Amino acid sequence: MPEVSVFLPVYNEEPNLLPLHAKLDEALKALGRSAEIIYVDDGSSDGSLSVLRQIARRDDRVRVVALKRNYGQTAAMAAGIDAAEGDVLIPMDADLQNDPADIIRLLNKMDEGYDVVSGWRKNRQDTLVTRKIPSMIANRLISWIGGVPLHDYGCSLKAYRRESLEDVKLYGEMHRFIPIYAAWAGARVTEIPVAHHPRTMGQSKYGLSRTIKVIFDLVTIKFMASYQTKPLYLFGFAGLLTFGVSLLSALLACLMKFADWPHHADFIQTPLPVMAMVMLVLGIQLFLMGLLAEMLVRTYHESQSKRIYAVRERIGFGSRES
Repeated sequence: MPEVSVFLPVYNEEPNLLPLHAKLDEALKALGRSAEIIYVDDGSSDGSLSVLRQIARRDDRVRVVALKRNYGQTAAMAAGIDAAEGDVLIPMDADLQNDPADIIRLLNKMDEGYDVVSGWRKNRQDTLVTRKIPSMIANRLISWIGGVPLHDYGCSLKAYRRESLEDVKLYGEMHRFIPIYAAWAGARVTEIPVAHHPRTMGQSKYGLSRTIKVIFDLVTIKFMASYQTKPLYLFGFAGLLTFGVSLLSALLACLMKFADWPHHADFIQTPLPVMAMVMLVLGIQLFLMGLLAEMLVRTYHESQSKRIYAVRERIGFGSRES
């Protein structure tokens, strides 16, 4: 069993793979610990999988998981976690922007007693307006909402003790929030500055659509932080509030009708009856949404074996291949 599992999601990174593996090989040789390397091909449409096959033939530490289609980085990360056998799991990008030489620094920090060590691209080599400023704002929001103060949730280069990932189930764009899930489960989390290099080959896979997805996932994180096990508390409170508004509107409408208030003698002329009915229906809907969310949470916890990806091929796993 390897001590360290390094896993890398790969999507259309053909020109980067050979130089990346050379750097990774050098870093792991200097590590002095047994290690495995897992490349997860996330449905690449270029020659990435062919290059990974070549690498696996030359290096018996290499495992390749080829997914059936492009599922996204979170699913590829989940596939890497599921395939890894090491005591410490280290994800990183395959675009040569992360530096494999930082792996030993992550492990040294972990040896101080931490369960999760997150990389911080302190001198990030990306554009200021489109990447660095939005990232800074997002990291502040995530830290505030999740209660785990990190500078760089978007940095893929991290180190996790296996036990800190045992109960983490990923979906959406949730891979960047793994340190939060781990901290909620009692893990000790810290961060260290790591190197970040400009992309020299291939194209970035990040865009505005991904930023929007992260915003939606932030809403989910906030919900889970406050109402993860009891969503009915949130929806029930909102439902009671709308029921109260509905009741108040109905009472005022009745007073206007039967007490002959000035300027509102005609019951039909007031918007209050309609408002009362709308708020009544909304209150019922919110209660039903809360009950539905309650059932979904229970179903989620009872069906954790379901995966968010499908594997086409596994290479280099020996007796573990399927």
